Amino acid sequence: MLMSIALILLVGMFLGWVCKKLRLPSLLGMIFTGIILGPHILNLIDISILNISADLRKIALIIILTRAGLTLDINDLKKVGRPAVLMCFLPAVFEIIGMVLTAPLLFDISILDAAIIGAVVGAVSPAVIVPKMIKLIDEGYGTEKSIPQLILAGASVDDVFVIVLFTVFTGLAQGDKISAISFVNIPVSICLGIAAGFLFGFLFSKFFEKVHIRDTVKIIIILCVSFVLVTIEDVITVSITFSALTAIMFMGIAMQKYRREVSERLSLKFNKLWVCAEILLFVLVGATVDIHYLTDAAVPAVIPIFIVL
Repeated sequence: MLMSIALILLVGMFLGWVCKKLRLPSLLGMIFTGIILGPHILNLIDISILNISADLRKIALIIILTRAGLTLDINDLKKVGRPAVLMCFLPAVFEIIGMVLTAPLLFDISILDAAIIGAVVGAVSPAVIVPKMIKLIDEGYGTEKSIPQLILAGASVDDVFVIVLFTVFTGLAQGDKISAISFVNIPVSICLGIAAGFLFGFLFSKFFEKVHIRDTVKIIIILCVSFVLVTIEDVITVSITFSALTAIMFMGIAMQKYRREVSERLSLKFNKLWVCAEILLFVLVGATVDIHYLTDAAVPAVIPIFIVL
């Protein structure tokens, strides 16, 4: 396992650096690292790491969403209220519609299959969007009109909407009936996530104000609570749930509102954690890619994606 971790980090950093020199996103190099080291080519990543790959990727996502929340100012979100709400679902809707209109014409698939593919294509990855928007905020680009903040808010909630649609479409494909409660759960889970995040963020702010502990300990506490929230969401079996990832980001936003000085320090530390977490995340994503499928369907699959976008 130790050799696998060393290869993931070293090769991932190197290929990420190479891509950056070629003016390509560094995450492409990390994904290529996972493809090369993964089970479908060199098979140099230990199976024990692959078995916990989903959990490691989720930890990385928690780190970057917490960092996003600690960076966002609630006043900036208020400025972009309506556009931010539209950004949460409008792009995904148009991408799904685009796939439904084009994919059946290009491939021998049903409209329902096209809708499932559209839900996959329409999903936004916070792990890709959030670091770039944070960089824009730090550098001051577009902040006068709160454009990075708008995209951040949309990216964090978009997945809730798309996952529900994906679940509905796959359920229909398996012969299930459409449940109205699934669509009701979209705004409810988002609102409950925001409420839970603000509650925990407020409690953390008051606790850190009364109890003076090292910032490293604060980060451990925040991460542990985030892990618990994600676990609770996973084990809940009732129809109405809450969005744990939304809660995690708004926990950071609440801390930024009530304890700005502490949130700024913690944001810098989470940024350092992201250096390692980003490599693990995208290398392990690459490790799930079967290169043989790419050789069979790469060109035909790219065409509808570009049309939809």
